[in-house]
Amino acid sequence: MVVALLALAPAGPAAAADEPDLIFRRSTVFKWLSPNDKLATYAVDDPEVEGVACHFTVPEKGGFKGWLGLAEEVSDISLACRQIGPIRFKDKMGQGDDMFSKRRSLFFKKMQIVRGCDAKRNVLVYMVYSDRLIEGSPKNSTSSVPIMPWGTSDAAVQKCGEFIQ
Repeated sequence: MVVALLALAPAGPAAAADEPDLIFRRSTVFKWLSPNDKLATYAVDDPEVEGVACHFTVPEKGGFKGWLGLAEEVSDISLACRQIGPIRFKDKMGQGDDMFSKRRSLFFKKMQIVRGCDAKRNVLVYMVYSDRLIEGSPKNSTSSVPIMPWGTSDAAVQKCGEFIQ
């Protein structure tokens, strides 16, 4: 029962983004009597940095185990983050803080997008990886977002290094 309660606990800190927006799914393996294996592409806005969004694609297991949420998902996740408006930092943040987190299997695997700042280049760096309860996964993907002026705005470009704790 304790394990069941732990599975229902929140996957990350309160500052992490809420549920991502599903953009689309594409079937990759046809299954006759159960759901197909798919690739699903999602979008999530950075909850601490206005003007940045990330898109990630994850494989979703089909079959009856996948349908019931019992299949262990593979760790292959791609990531692309971009500036989508003027960048404004809402508060101080730590290097490697969780930006988004989502469970990938009932008990054991969690996908995480973490954020850091390359202060020398004024670039936000995002990394996605998945981990298991016992051992992590070396599979990861990284995306960089240079902090640039947006449109014809005269607003000063913020320096990410000024917002790192």
